[in-house]
Amino acid sequence: MTEHPTSHEGRQPLAARPQERARPRQEAAAAAGLPSDVPAQQGGPAGKAASAKDTPAGADTPGATGGTGGTAGPGGSGGAPPGAVAVAVAAQSPGGGRGGPEGAARREGERLRFVGAATRRIARGLDLDEIVLGLCRATVPTFSDEILVYLRDPLPVGDERPVAPFMLRLRRTDRLRLSELEGEELVLVPDPDPTPAAELCEVRSGGALAEVLRGVRPVFGDSAAAKTALTELLGSDHPLPGGLRAILAPLRGRRRVIGAAVFLRRPERAGFEPNDLLVAAQLATHTALGIDKAVLYGREAYIADELQRTMLPDSLPQPTGVRLASRYLPAAETARVGGDWYDAIPLPGSRVALVVGDVMGHSMTSAAIMGQLRTTAQTLAGLDLPPQEVLHHLDEQAQRLGENRMATCMYAVYDPVSHRITVANAGHPPPILLHLGGRAEVLRVPPGAPIGVGGVDFEAVELDAPAGATLLLYTDGLVESRLRDVWTGIEQLRERLAATAQLTGPDHSPPLEALCDDVLDMLGPGDRDDDIALLAARFEGIAPSDVAYWFLEPEDAAPGRARRLARRALARWDLEELTDSVELLISEVVTNAVRYAERPVTLRLLKTDVLRCEVGDDSPQLPRQRRARDTDEGGRGLFLVNRLARRWGATRLSGGKVVWFELSTPG
Repeated sequence: MTEHPTSHEGRQPLAARPQERARPRQEAAAAAGLPSDVPAQQGGPAGKAASAKDTPAGADTPGATGGTGGTAGPGGSGGAPPGAVAVAVAAQSPGGGRGGPEGAARREGERLRFVGAATRRIARGLDLDEIVLGLCRATVPTFSDEILVYLRDPLPVGDERPVAPFMLRLRRTDRLRLSELEGEELVLVPDPDPTPAAELCEVRSGGALAEVLRGVRPVFGDSAAAKTALTELLGSDHPLPGGLRAILAPLRGRRRVIGAAVFLRRPERAGFEPNDLLVAAQLATHTALGIDKAVLYGREAYIADELQRTMLPDSLPQPTGVRLASRYLPAAETARVGGDWYDAIPLPGSRVALVVGDVMGHSMTSAAIMGQLRTTAQTLAGLDLPPQEVLHHLDEQAQRLGENRMATCMYAVYDPVSHRITVANAGHPPPILLHLGGRAEVLRVPPGAPIGVGGVDFEAVELDAPAGATLLLYTDGLVESRLRDVWTGIEQLRERLAATAQLTGPDHSPPLEALCDDVLDMLGPGDRDDDIALLAARFEGIAPSDVAYWFLEPEDAAPGRARRLARRALARWDLEELTDSVELLISEVVTNAVRYAERPVTLRLLKTDVLRCEVGDDSPQLPRQRRARDTDEGGRGLFLVNRLARRWGATRLSGGKVVWFELSTPG
């Protein structure tokens, strides 16, 4: 016998081929993916053919598995669209070649081919929905006319103890009906009527359904226990076909029953055979094991996703004089963990540290190393070390983490008062500066060696950071792929930034968020070989007229002089309403600084959207707020600062500390 492949396009109706009408209906059945030995009644109009004995042959063809069918969720329907596979539903006629050893051997071979094709289709699924869909498409209409798949709700993961009570929820149902097309051909189309099966079922301990599920093996629906179990599962309103036309197959994973599948055949089709229980058992076993693996994979992907998310900042700070935006893209949906990171760290003096790094690899180890290096960078930034010193300590930390812990990093510090930026590089792609007029330039930064090499000196350069310019820091996943080298990608990125800036005109900078999205749009289909971290900083700066800076000698007269200087600055900025509060707080902070300082104390006022006051001295000891007793003469300064200031803090520097506070400006 020659098996005919199934094709959904370019098929002529049987009415257009009168010379073939006399051929046995075995060919039509073979073309549909059904057993070729199923005979058909020759009399009667199209659409009145009786059902064929279901021997699931040819299910490895697209038509047999329903691969072109639509999608149906719980309670819905799905299947092949109109004009799909022609199916013979003629009743089994006597002497149709099914008797005898040859017919039995042929049916067994077709059944094995069907099981092989169906299990391959189920195994192709990666997630839960794909596996369940594979089961439905592989069995309808070749093995059954309708299938209902129930899964435990919630599904236990691995060795987790299942929650009580034992609930089953209808995950998916596929149901097909027969419709006339042209001539004598019958096609399968989706049934628009929803299946009235119960959406949720509680498996009662000791009930008929619990007993069938505990037995694990599939059972026919004509037995008393199975009838009661199906009524309990599907609900009393769901009509069930009589006889051997239903199979209830428990879905057992590695450790426990996780669901059930119900295979149904309609009255016009022949009932199931005893060997069909073996087919149902094979399908249920492969489906359950696939679901178990998909759930475990989903949990691992969730853990990896959470790990990556917690390693990166939830939100970026909003320091004075600079606006920030960022993006992170994993290498692929199946590899969401990587070693790329970015960070923005506020520093004393209204400065901000901008960091982008890339640890080699796309594994949990890479993400863990990235988290340790990021934490180290934040700690070093809090010490206000120069960028080259930060990279040096990161290099030492990478060597302590183990051999071959390699990473690249770009560390930059922006000062909005001086409009300058200091950059140090450790083997990272150079940053790009987009000027206000639309010119984009690749900054000349010494490349340096990657972190983890050891024994390498890093060099920092200081560059202009004009107001309105945008600095773009990125990882090599943005500019390097199998299709292009890193320098070609950097040039394409520079051109893309320049073209985007020209669209907004020479006097306006492009919106920062839209600029990040536009940069990522330059990635082609084959450009996602690596994860991508992107950090964009729009320099706004602080105008010199909004800055007041003084040195105060560490003497008893310093607090009074600080009050007078602050009063003049507030009058110049039309902020006289803040005079009383500012004088009181400055007097307390300067008094505390003079008490421990040996060198001149610095006082700086910054007027932006808030008024910020910074007092620096050479003592490394940070002040701590404490509750003063009634008999104490001091200890109330920081209490006043905490009550009156909008925010306040203290930061240790390499040569001392800075105590600062902020007040909201009127209006």
